Amino acid sequence: MHCLVFPGQGVQRKGMGEELFERYPRETAAASELLGFPVARLCLDDPGNRLADTRYAQPAVFLVNALSWMDLEREGRAYDYVAGHSLGEFNALVAAGVLDLMDGLALVRRRAELMAGVTGGAMAAVVGLSPERIEATLRGAGVNLVHIANRNSDQQVTVAGDRPQLALSVKALRTAGARVLPVAVSGPFHTPLMASAGRAFTKVLREYEFRAGHTPVMSSVTGAEFAADQAVTLLSRQISSPVEWVRTVRSLRAAGVDRFDEVNGTTLTAFIARIAAQPTEELI
Repeated sequence: MHCLVFPGQGVQRKGMGEELFERYPRETAAASELLGFPVARLCLDDPGNRLADTRYAQPAVFLVNALSWMDLEREGRAYDYVAGHSLGEFNALVAAGVLDLMDGLALVRRRAELMAGVTGGAMAAVVGLSPERIEATLRGAGVNLVHIANRNSDQQVTVAGDRPQLALSVKALRTAGARVLPVAVSGPFHTPLMASAGRAFTKVLREYEFRAGHTPVMSSVTGAEFAADQAVTLLSRQISSPVEWVRTVRSLRAAGVDRFDEVNGTTLTAFIARIAAQPTEELI
């Protein structure tokens, strides 16, 4: 079985989508009108380094993901499952027929605005320790405002939280043998510190229709199939809950998926290659 996966914020780069905007002028124009700025110019030229700003990065990644998927669909590609990492899940819902393209973009724009409104936090990628070791190290450091934000692979986890406490956590994690790299975002995404943004997004989500769809989507919040009647709860929780990518990939494999394609880069492909079929003692 075959699954298509969509990445989230972090894959944005100057020049992305260069080969797509001319092929899909109608969708590009509609997106620019909805967003209020020329999205092709944003992606190709990155004026004012705006791709580093969540408010611009998330809609830009969403659109390039979507146009890349449309290219695959035009080629006649078909998939048994779709899934997305963080905002990429909105692309998965569009590809599955749960959401319309422009509704997905409108939701991502509002989501980005709400997430960017929570400041004072930071994120860091932790490489070389299992999630269990990372959680134990955080407990040992005595921090209460730093949390696991993304479980990306067996040996790559993102942590996020209050900026001063995260600095203490980074020292403890490095002492424990981890390689820690800062992530260029301004907020403690996918942690309880984002609860206010999640609540505000709930009100936005209630204004949209989520259909049953034609292709199953594996939720990155629960690691189970996405249920359209639970869309408001799942997508609002996504803002303040960890991205459970390891669980998602294991669920897809358990469902019979043995081939993954990725649009807009290879970030998730690299994570998938580093996720064992089952946890092992050496990883714990």
